[in-house]
Amino acid sequence: MATSRGRGRPKGGSDSRMRIIAAAVEEFGERGYEGATIRSIAERAGVDSALVHHYFGTKADLFAEAAGMPLRPDVAVPAILAGPRDEVGARVVRFVLESFERDEVRRRGVMLLRAAVGGKLGAPVLVGFLSRELLSRIAAHLDVADGELRASLAASQIGGLLMTRYVLRLGVLADAPIDELVARIGPTVQRYLFE
Repeated sequence: MATSRGRGRPKGGSDSRMRIIAAAVEEFGERGYEGATIRSIAERAGVDSALVHHYFGTKADLFAEAAGMPLRPDVAVPAILAGPRDEVGARVVRFVLESFERDEVRRRGVMLLRAAVGGKLGAPVLVGFLSRELLSRIAAHLDVADGELRASLAASQIGGLLMTRYVLRLGVLADAPIDELVARIGPTVQRYLFE
């Protein structure tokens, strides 16, 4: 329930901003971009919606803040490229799956996947991360022909895997061991990137 307030900074504890971001990640993850509202996010965070507007402005601004992908391609790419070239596909798949097993990455990743399907705002963030920030860096470093197309094909494979495993929770795929998925999907990503 909204309360009226006077002029000046809205009341809220020092952890209010972080609670709002956490609530936004949950709301966008559960409802997608279109279904989440500033009001529902504020209620989940236990704050007035005016405080959400104070810190973040619009819903789009809040989404952008909440969507900050907690993966570091600048750190990951050198690790993925270390070792034999014929195992890069497997290392990419392992990196993404092991990252999504961490709660914070999974919550934000699922939020982005749902937003990508439900509206236009999440798609550029997710596609940009998978193709440009991760896979294109790998393809560029290894100097392959038509690297952008190859990176996009690999991103489609990984995006589909993430969607079916973490959002749709499709059958045994949702519970399959990472090692098995790496063994089965890694060669496909490898072929997309290098063959």
